[in-house]
Amino acid sequence: MDLICLSHIKWNFVYQRPQHLLNRFAINNRVFVIEEPVYDANSDYYETSKPDPKANLWVVQLYVSKCSSPEKTNHVLKALLDSFIYSNHIAKYILWYYSPMALDFTDHLSPELIVYDCMDELSAFKSPPKRIKETERDLLNLADLVFTGGHSLYKAKKDLHHNVHAFPSSIDKSHFYQARALSSDPEDQASIPHPRLGFYGVIDERFNISLINQLSELRPDWHFIFIGPVIKINKDDLPKKENIHYLGRKNYEELPLYLSGWDIAILPFALNESTKFISPTKTPEYLAGGKPVISTSITDVVNPYGINKLVHIADTAEQFIEEAEKIFGSYNNKEEWLIKVDNYLSGTSWNKTWRKMLTLIDDTLEKKSKNRKTKMKMYV
Repeated sequence: MDLICLSHIKWNFVYQRPQHLLNRFAINNRVFVIEEPVYDANSDYYETSKPDPKANLWVVQLYVSKCSSPEKTNHVLKALLDSFIYSNHIAKYILWYYSPMALDFTDHLSPELIVYDCMDELSAFKSPPKRIKETERDLLNLADLVFTGGHSLYKAKKDLHHNVHAFPSSIDKSHFYQARALSSDPEDQASIPHPRLGFYGVIDERFNISLINQLSELRPDWHFIFIGPVIKINKDDLPKKENIHYLGRKNYEELPLYLSGWDIAILPFALNESTKFISPTKTPEYLAGGKPVISTSITDVVNPYGINKLVHIADTAEQFIEEAEKIFGSYNNKEEWLIKVDNYLSGTSWNKTWRKMLTLIDDTLEKKSKNRKTKMKMYV
């Protein structure tokens, strides 16, 4: 059947969990990704695009003119969505939510199944929607199946729904294994001296600005490379030093090439409400690329990666430097460490994650069907 995804993230923003999962579903099914509506358009309409001409995946943007009330806005959005569903002959479908706020204009639909893939604790992020907690409770009441993006998030949600399952960040190993063999540097990285400590991902309120500033001052001979878009924070607030390099956004295909040229990969996250439940996808990606990793003590990094001695944990600049110097001093033992990394990652892949999810989807659909038949017999 078809899948309609309601997402708070632009499809072409960064390649992460939704892209890994939904592109796999699109191999044998149609997928329609409904992005957050645009609310200040000149008229009411929708547009569809196909990011990959070969894939069964379409991105849908709903446009709404400025309305006098939220109720009227939702009425218009529902009409646009109904028109889209009718025009594309969508009959049997799964509703797959990343954004609880989309419930405001989708609560009238009749899907075969409602899945909530709770990737992050959105209420903890900077400037969340005012009703996000209330709307998420409503979504949890309606959902048939709930996935969480990590174990800490699972612990926070497991008592709120009867069918919750943890699916931490996974990995496309073959893609990031490339970093172990690549030898040439991208043009904008080639002139940066070693040692290099690098990070790729979204640079936002989760980014530990103070830590990076201190590290760059304490070790002016080390160079810090940051790849990714800057959102929700002022770019002027980011530390500016000769040994800090912001290379901007890169495509998913380019990441192994940049990663290959680093000496250490870092996860310099602040420890605050916005990082309490995160499970960074880049952790296993860095490891697959064969790079030593230093992270602040994010719960889902400490367990399992820290306790298994796969990732170094440090919260202060002094601790970061101490861990980095340990790594520089242990390069002769790198092969032994890589064997340990590969053994751990052998049980992890987005394909395996998706297959497990599909099994749960099929089981839940079957139970719903049996319950429906039982109720029909009761009324006959």
